[in-house]
Amino acid sequence: MMPRRSLVSVVDDDESVRESLPDLLRQFGFAAEAFSSAEEFLASDVVGETRCLLLDIAMPGMSGPDLQQELTRRRQAIPIVFITAYGDASVLPRLLARGPHSAWSSRSARQPCWMR
Repeated sequence: MMPRRSLVSVVDDDESVRESLPDLLRQFGFAAEAFSSAEEFLASDVVGETRCLLLDIAMPGMSGPDLQQELTRRRQAIPIVFITAYGDASVLPRLLARGPHSAWSSRSARQPCWMR
């Protein structure tokens, strides 16, 4: 029996991210699911199975930080990597203080903006 692959969930309102990141993750041996909103992710049956969350900061409706707070409220301890196309230097340090493992901006795709 093959070991079960770790599930990485991608939550991003950008369709190109939802299409490309899961493909890349699968190439590295992960299981991957993509969701267009925080609400869609929370309504799914994979929240409890998710081992890492790649989470956009700015989305319509519930934002990435809002989802982070909701997961904390539900006692779902999922490691989070925030991703954003809009690297705002004032927002990312506050997010990192609340627990994600790193934050990435597409402006500097080779390096994390901040990493714990």
